[in-house]
Amino acid sequence: MKKWIIGIVALLYGISMEAALPEVTLRDTDGKTVNVASLAQTGKPVIIAFFSTWCKPCIQELKAIDEYYADWQEETGVTMYIVSVDQAQDMHKVRPLVDGNGWEYRVLLDPNGTLKRMMNVQTIPHMFVLDSTGKIVYNHSGYTDGDETEIRTYLH
Repeated sequence: MKKWIIGIVALLYGISMEAALPEVTLRDTDGKTVNVASLAQTGKPVIIAFFSTWCKPCIQELKAIDEYYADWQEETGVTMYIVSVDQAQDMHKVRPLVDGNGWEYRVLLDPNGTLKRMMNVQTIPHMFVLDSTGKIVYNHSGYTDGDETEIRTYLH
């Protein structure tokens, strides 16, 4: 019975890992619209990290990744998109946070939580890594110091 349950869980996990990004349009901090599904169609790896300006573990994670991001870009061509799930009345805090930290990440705004729901994100921080074919190869919730070093192994 245990093997049967483990098999079902593995099958479901495998299906969810291969799911494509949803067809949803978000805005960036400049007000430009971005089709989220198109992010996985670049032929290069993509990181999508859900965060909020009030979330201390989110900020810690983004700061830790920033130490490696330029090297990852040079090695793999990866682009990182950070998706703010702050409520509409707090969206004005996003750009100052990003600019104040000097982050080169692309920033998307999800004030209604549409993408968050579509990707079944329950808690933040939450990160997805897509390989160069657009397949989700890493899906992680929460942050502990050192988690960022594991990400590099999925950037191909």
